[in-house]
Amino acid sequence: MNTSTEFDQVAALCRDVYVKKMKDYGPSWRIMRPQTVNDQLFIKAKRIREIEMTGVNLVGESVEGELMAIVNYSIIGLIQLSEGYADSVDMSAARATELYDQFMQQAKDLMLRKNHDYGEAWRDMLGSSLTDIILTKINRNKSISAHDNQTLISEGCDGNYFDMLNYAVFYLIKLVIEK
Repeated sequence: MNTSTEFDQVAALCRDVYVKKMKDYGPSWRIMRPQTVNDQLFIKAKRIREIEMTGVNLVGESVEGELMAIVNYSIIGLIQLSEGYADSVDMSAARATELYDQFMQQAKDLMLRKNHDYGEAWRDMLGSSLTDIILTKINRNKSISAHDNQTLISEGCDGNYFDMLNYAVFYLIKLVIEK
């Protein structure tokens, strides 16, 4: 068990999906306002929770695929915070991928620091708990967005996006790497 290596394996899977979607759609998500990114994350996490609670998956898309979407939409959220949203697609796929790689590295660096301090506590957590924490972070971002991205003492949307990304990576490690 080497969390850094496992993170890289999962990140590579997520990046592959992101790059392929860039080929299909380009960075069409550039028009998404913060609340839309949060809602995209919400529907992915809500679907995972419904599958966890009911055991029923009528659409057929995997929980793993939804978790990869949470990783990728979290990075899209970070890009949108950094660059602002646009009224049209104003970024090349190459630039969107460059930013993706930068934010993924920042997420990994943060994860390594937190993972050290928390003693890899995530390994003893249930996947459903990780889902609930992700949903909580989404709701926090919705609240922060409703307050014009201003907080009194709490971290901002960026911190929540990084946390969602890392919790989704942890869940993917449990589902894909540790199988």
